[in-house]
Amino acid sequence: METKSAAHCETCTGVLLRKLASAGVRPTRQRLDLARAIFGAGNRHFTAEMIHHETGSIRFAPTLGTIYNTLNEFARCGLLREIAIYDAKLWYDTKTGPHYHFYREDTEELSDIPEEWVPDFKIPAPDGTLIKAIDVIVRLKKV
Repeated sequence: METKSAAHCETCTGVLLRKLASAGVRPTRQRLDLARAIFGAGNRHFTAEMIHHETGSIRFAPTLGTIYNTLNEFARCGLLREIAIYDAKLWYDTKTGPHYHFYREDTEELSDIPEEWVPDFKIPAPDGTLIKAIDVIVRLKKV
């Protein structure tokens, strides 16, 4: 007889396999382990170093290089959104649709700006171009 957590794990694996397959990503063991860490907690913001720390205790812990390669692949396939913060740290977001961010410089935290707080941008694209995205990062500092 299966326990509830074993059944839940099977369901999670099935969902992750479908998610990777629909994005055209080959589901290796390490990619699945990383997908569990990344997508298992819902929408979130993180860096490669944070994932490296979180996955350090799993049986075949991925190297930081493997994590960077996997995050780049997931971003290239549309599973993650890359967010470049100007302090040379690259963040990733599991919420890939249009939205904006707060970045707290003192605590190095990235969070979503509530949609109702964001102004409606009406920016025309130059001739022959199409606006792909508008990235807004509001940098905060404790007073």
